[in-house]
Amino acid sequence: MTKNAGDIIAHGKKHSVSVTVDAANTATAVHSGGLDVYATPAMIALMERAAYECVESVLGSGQTTVGSMVNIRHLAASPLGSHITATATIESVDGRNIHFTVSASDGAGEIGAGSHTRTIITVDRFMEKAQARAQQEH
Repeated sequence: MTKNAGDIIAHGKKHSVSVTVDAANTATAVHSGGLDVYATPAMIALMERAAYECVESVLGSGQTTVGSMVNIRHLAASPLGSHITATATIESVDGRNIHFTVSASDGAGEIGAGSHTRTIITVDRFMEKAQARAQQEH
Protein backbone atom coordinates (compact mmCIF):
# COMPACT_ATOMS: atom_id res chain seq x y z
CA MET A 1 0.00 0.00 0.00
CA THR A 2 1.25 3.48 -0.83
CA LYS A 3 1.99 5.65 2.18
CA ASN A 4 0.29 8.99 2.64
CA ALA A 5 3.00 11.60 2.18
CA GLY A 6 1.71 13.59 5.14
CA ASP A 7 2.40 10.65 7.43
CA ILE A 8 6.09 10.36 6.55
CA ILE A 9 7.41 13.66 5.25
CA ALA A 10 8.37 16.75 7.25
CA HIS A 11 7.24 20.15 6.01
CA GLY A 12 10.26 22.38 5.47
CA LYS A 13 12.74 19.56 4.85
CA LYS A 14 15.41 20.65 2.34
CA HIS A 15 17.88 18.89 0.11
CA SER A 16 20.50 20.29 -2.27
CA VAL A 17 22.53 18.80 -5.12
CA SER A 18 25.25 20.33 -7.27
CA VAL A 19 26.87 20.02 -10.70
CA THR A 20 29.39 21.92 -12.77
CA VAL A 21 28.38 23.24 -16.17
CA ASP A 22 30.26 21.26 -18.81
CA ALA A 23 29.82 20.43 -22.48
CA ALA A 24 27.25 17.70 -21.70
CA ASN A 25 24.69 19.90 -19.93
CA THR A 26 24.67 22.97 -22.16
CA ALA A 27 21.76 24.13 -24.28
CA THR A 28 23.76 23.17 -27.36
CA ALA A 29 24.34 19.61 -26.12
CA VAL A 30 20.72 18.90 -25.12
CA HIS A 31 19.33 20.67 -28.21
CA SER A 32 17.28 23.19 -26.26
CA GLY A 33 19.18 26.11 -27.78
CA GLY A 34 22.37 27.00 -29.55
CA LEU A 35 24.51 28.45 -26.77
CA ASP A 36 27.12 26.88 -24.52
CA VAL A 37 25.38 27.87 -21.30
CA TYR A 38 23.61 25.71 -18.69
CA ALA A 39 20.51 24.26 -20.32
CA THR A 40 17.04 24.84 -18.93
CA PRO A 41 16.20 21.10 -19.15
CA ALA A 42 19.40 20.31 -17.22
CA MET A 43 18.45 22.82 -14.52
CA ILE A 44 14.96 21.35 -14.21
CA ALA A 45 16.42 17.83 -13.99
CA LEU A 46 18.77 18.96 -11.20
CA MET A 47 15.83 20.50 -9.32
CA GLU A 48 13.86 17.25 -9.73
CA ARG A 49 16.86 15.27 -8.48
CA ALA A 50 17.03 17.43 -5.35
CA ALA A 51 13.33 16.80 -4.67
CA TYR A 52 13.59 13.06 -5.41
CA GLU A 53 16.56 12.65 -3.08
CA CYS A 54 14.86 14.77 -0.40
CA VAL A 55 12.19 12.12 0.22
CA GLU A 56 13.46 8.82 -1.20
CA SER A 57 14.97 7.57 2.08
CA VAL A 58 11.68 7.77 4.01
CA LEU A 59 9.57 5.80 1.55
CA GLY A 60 8.48 2.22 2.09
CA SER A 61 9.92 -0.80 0.35
CA GLY A 62 8.85 -0.90 -3.30
CA GLN A 63 7.94 2.79 -3.36
CA THR A 64 9.46 5.79 -5.09
CA THR A 65 8.29 9.17 -6.33
CA VAL A 66 7.69 10.38 -9.85
CA GLY A 67 7.59 13.94 -11.05
CA SER A 68 4.04 15.05 -11.81
CA MET A 69 4.35 18.82 -12.22
CA VAL A 70 7.03 21.43 -12.86
CA ASN A 71 6.61 25.20 -13.06
CA ILE A 72 10.06 26.70 -13.45
CA ARG A 73 11.50 30.06 -14.50
CA HIS A 74 15.08 30.18 -15.82
CA LEU A 75 16.31 33.60 -14.73
CA ALA A 76 19.98 33.86 -15.72
CA ALA A 77 22.58 32.18 -17.92
CA SER A 78 25.49 30.22 -16.42
CA PRO A 79 28.58 29.67 -18.61
CA LEU A 80 30.83 26.63 -18.81
CA GLY A 81 32.63 25.98 -15.53
CA SER A 82 29.89 27.45 -13.32
CA HIS A 83 29.02 25.51 -10.16
CA ILE A 84 25.25 25.01 -9.98
CA THR A 85 23.35 24.10 -6.80
CA ALA A 86 19.67 23.17 -6.83
CA THR A 87 17.63 23.07 -3.63
CA ALA A 88 14.21 21.51 -3.05
CA THR A 89 12.17 22.46 0.02
CA ILE A 90 8.98 20.64 1.00
CA GLU A 91 6.16 23.17 1.14
CA SER A 92 3.16 20.89 1.65
CA VAL A 93 1.79 17.40 1.27
CA ASP A 94 -1.57 16.36 -0.11
CA GLY A 95 -2.28 12.63 -0.02
CA ARG A 96 0.45 11.02 -2.12
CA ASN A 97 1.55 14.37 -3.58
CA ILE A 98 4.56 16.23 -2.22
CA HIS A 99 4.81 19.89 -3.23
CA PHE A 100 8.23 21.55 -3.33
CA THR A 101 9.65 25.01 -3.82
CA VAL A 102 12.76 24.63 -5.95
CA SER A 103 15.58 26.98 -6.77
CA ALA A 104 18.95 26.92 -8.49
CA SER A 105 21.93 29.21 -8.18
CA ASP A 106 25.47 29.65 -9.45
CA GLY A 107 28.31 31.61 -7.88
CA ALA A 108 26.75 34.91 -8.92
CA GLY A 109 23.26 34.24 -7.51
CA GLU A 110 19.88 32.72 -8.32
CA ILE A 111 19.45 31.34 -11.85
CA GLY A 112 16.10 29.53 -11.53
CA ALA A 113 13.06 29.21 -9.30
CA GLY A 114 9.67 27.59 -9.23
CA SER A 115 7.61 24.71 -7.93
CA HIS A 116 7.64 20.97 -8.40
CA THR A 117 5.29 18.17 -7.34
CA ARG A 118 6.25 14.53 -6.89
CA THR A 119 3.77 11.70 -6.35
CA ILE A 120 4.48 8.60 -4.27
CA ILE A 121 3.92 5.44 -6.31
CA THR A 122 4.30 1.70 -5.89
CA VAL A 123 6.99 0.68 -8.38
CA ASP A 124 5.51 -2.68 -9.47
CA ARG A 125 2.02 -1.27 -10.04
CA PHE A 126 3.37 1.78 -11.87
CA MET A 127 5.53 -0.35 -14.18
CA GLU A 128 2.63 -2.74 -14.88
CA LYS A 129 0.53 0.22 -16.00
CA ALA A 130 3.39 1.55 -18.13
CA GLN A 131 3.84 -1.85 -19.80
CA ALA A 132 0.10 -2.16 -20.42
CA ARG A 133 0.17 1.25 -22.05
CA ALA A 134 3.06 0.18 -24.28
CA GLN A 135 1.06 -2.86 -25.37
CA GLN A 136 -1.76 -0.55 -26.47
CA GLU A 137 0.63 1.11 -28.92
CA HIS A 138 1.06 -2.10 -30.92
